[in-house]
Amino acid sequence: MAQRIGIFGGTFDPVHVGHLVAAVNTRHDLDLDRVVLMVANVPWQKAGERKITPAEDRFEMVKAAVGGMAGLEASRMEIDRGGPSYTADTISEFAKLYPAAELFVIVGWDVGAELKSWERLDEVRDLASLVVVNRPGTPPPAGLRRQGWRLAQVTVPNLEISSTDLRARAATGRPLDYLVPEPAVRVIKERSLYSVGG
Repeated sequence: MAQRIGIFGGTFDPVHVGHLVAAVNTRHDLDLDRVVLMVANVPWQKAGERKITPAEDRFEMVKAAVGGMAGLEASRMEIDRGGPSYTADTISEFAKLYPAAELFVIVGWDVGAELKSWERLDEVRDLASLVVVNRPGTPPPAGLRRQGWRLAQVTVPNLEISSTDLRARAATGRPLDYLVPEPAVRVIKERSLYSVGG
């Protein structure tokens, strides 16, 4: 039977419990063999908006966060490839590595509404199904089926967690407990990430 692989890309700056809730629930609801949290090297849509934590640090946070969690893994494929991170490149690489696998691109509801801005969107649509993770009672972004996507929806609890707020909390020494997985908090502290002037 073909492997079912979910690819959940992101900046993960920092990774937080909302990311893990989305990954775990998607794996369960869609019976995926594994969900790969793909750490962006240069998140081109965020470039120039703010200072992005170095990719190696973000990867170490994600690796620590998912360590020991069945069916979840961190990937540095986009970091090793270098340059801007495009989902089309990543999905193409997965399709070559796992030609018999069924691929799923996992996005949040907010990202689903911005897909038209993606590079080489047709390649992604041809190679993978789209999974939109949304909140209870939230419909998927309009028009995705009309655009030809093989579409699945996963509803997760409404967790209002902002990466911007988490970075500010870390910078001012406020606790990240129960918002960021404890192993990732250790990485943040060990590497002095998000400290004022850091």
